[in-house]
Order: sequence, then structure tokens, then C-alpha cells
Amino acid sequence: MPKNITIQKIIGILLHRLKFILLATLLAGILFFLYSKFIITPMYSTSSMIYVQNYNGASEANKESGKIYSADISGSSNLAGICVTLFKNSDEITSLYDDCRVDISVNDKTFFITISVSGDDPQKCANVANQVADKCNEVFNKFLQYGQIGNIRNAKVPVSPYEPNNLKNTLLGLLVGLVTSCVIAILLELIDTTIKADDDIQEIYGLPVFAEIPDFETQGR
Repeated sequence: MPKNITIQKIIGILLHRLKFILLATLLAGILFFLYSKFIITPMYSTSSMIYVQNYNGASEANKESGKIYSADISGSSNLAGICVTLFKNSDEITSLYDDCRVDISVNDKTFFITISVSGDDPQKCANVANQVADKCNEVFNKFLQYGQIGNIRNAKVPVSPYEPNNLKNTLLGLLVGLVTSCVIAILLELIDTTIKADDDIQEIYGLPVFAEIPDFETQGR
């Protein structure tokens, strides 16, 4: 076995076992793709959106101007944050989750609240998102005596899953296969103590080779 491993020798080892490396890489990519395609459960995601305002849209000021002022936006944003806390802790709302993963959050510095739902059933996800939005309206009117709430967007049934990403998983499999096969090829070469060339004798024992006896039996075949 050579005492010193150089970059050139590593490249030579990899080229010598190139067929093995390519086959192992391809096999790993196929296995990762099959696992992603047929084993991992597809997950779907959809969302609905509602808004809350800290004033009544029918107030005289709004009737006259028809505009929303920055003070109204700031106050409504604070109210939206309070509502999110209320909605997340309401048993009436959490009872509608139906084994789906639900996230209720405020869009940054706005009074818009997004209800994101993910799960393995696309129709169920859409139903839960819309039911939660409707229930938020009821909870808001039940506990708050000021402001208003309304729906902006209803959730639609997602047509394709957001995970697994088959392409990403296949590329990951190819990368894993490539790295693993290269490491195996190098390890096999390192533990191989057979002498394959004259240079091996000189590197292992420090002795120069002046002549060699050919294998006539092998050459005659």
C-alpha cells in the first residue's frame, strides 16, 4: 500500500473505479426518487385571509373622507395582534383544526391576518381554512365591542403538494451516491495491499526495481 496519498493518486483511483462510481450514483438517485415519489406522504397547503380594523367603517369620519389614515392602520395593526392571540387560544377555533397544521399570523405592520393550513388532504385543508376564518368572525364579535372584521380571501383547494420535492430529493440522492461511492472507492484502494505497479514496491519498501519477471501464463491467454 502506498505510504503517501496525493491528489493525483486520488484522481487516478476515482478514474480507475469510474464505472462503479457512476452506477452507484445513479442507483442512489433512483432510490431517492422512488422514496420521495411513493413513500413520503404528499403535503398540501392553502390559506385564507381576513382583516380587522379598530374603527367602525360606517363612522362619520370615514363616510366623509373614504380614506384610511396612518393612525387607523397603526391601531388596527395592534388590534390584529391581539386578535391573533385570541384566535390561537380559542377552543371554538382550535377545535376546527381536524388534524391539520394551522398557523394564524398578522402580515407585518398591517391589519391583515393570514390563516395558513397544511395537511395531507387538499380538500380538508381548504375547508379548515375557510371554517377557521368564519369562526374568527364569530369570536371577534363575541369578545370585542369595537372595531370590525371581514373576509378578504377564501382558501382554494391546492392542486399540487408543496412537499415532497421530487427533483430536490433526486438531486440529493445523486449527491449522496456520488460522495459515498467516491469514499468507498478510496477506502478500497487504501486497504488493498496487493502490488499493482513497480512504483508500489519502491514506495512501500524504498527499494528500486531493476527488473521484473513476466507472467508468461497470463500473457499467453
